Amino acid sequence: MRDFAYHRPRDLAEALALLADDDEAMVLAGGQTLLPTLKQGLNQPSALIDLSGIAGLSDIREVAGGFEIGAMATHAAVAGDPGLLRRFPAFARLARQIGDPHIRNRGTIGGSLANNDPSADYPAALLACGAVIVTDRSEFQVEEFFAGLFTTALDFGEIITRIKVPQPRRFGYASIRNPASRYASTGVAVAERQDGTTVVAVTGAGQDGVYRWSEAEARLNDDFSVAVVESLMPDADDMIADARTPGAYRAALVLAMTKAAVRAAHQQQPCRGSTDGDDGS
Repeated sequence: MRDFAYHRPRDLAEALALLADDDEAMVLAGGQTLLPTLKQGLNQPSALIDLSGIAGLSDIREVAGGFEIGAMATHAAVAGDPGLLRRFPAFARLARQIGDPHIRNRGTIGGSLANNDPSADYPAALLACGAVIVTDRSEFQVEEFFAGLFTTALDFGEIITRIKVPQPRRFGYASIRNPASRYASTGVAVAERQDGTTVVAVTGAGQDGVYRWSEAEARLNDDFSVAVVESLMPDADDMIADARTPGAYRAALVLAMTKAAVRAAHQQQPCRGSTDGDDGS
């Protein structure tokens, strides 16, 4: 591991100044992906800029029409937030599935979005809800933010500060989880937004990362029921395929999780399809 400097700025302006002065520095949020890559030598920054000391970046606020979640809010904070548990319990329970207690108490929603792991849970949920990603310099509609595997619209030195999450009418999330990594092998979020449109967002399956399944959306916009998607099947050629999970099998998982998510939305609670019975991601 390369030696590096460590900074813990007191406010966002100080963090941005440190980034501006060093183009080899990296931002540290929860560190659940960054720290292992440092140990492996995959990332070799000159400095780490730790955002955990900046007041206000961890706040979760109820606002008209939804929530604003600070980028440094941990998964545990999202899972246990009283407002989310009361008004949007499916989102809170999604956060409770992530990893194990250590990861939930260290990992952050902003760090997860900036990393954009193709098997992460938040991207599908936020894409389904129509969230807005707010940074120190701009706002991104969620459809514009995710740009492929481990890639986002963020520029170097740009820091996510909060996420605006609209409250959907109905929401369901279902996932098949890897028993070792606890990431979603395939996960689907289904949201009926306040304007009446339905969005189906898939994580863990697409070759280009999180995506919307437009064929399922078209059916569900006409009739929000499991029956209307029974005859659909995503294109296996668009799926991530490996020795354990061929593309055709993963496509079948997308359909199965879509149906489970629709059922969960009808029940007004999150639904999880799991191969191991574990409540982790």
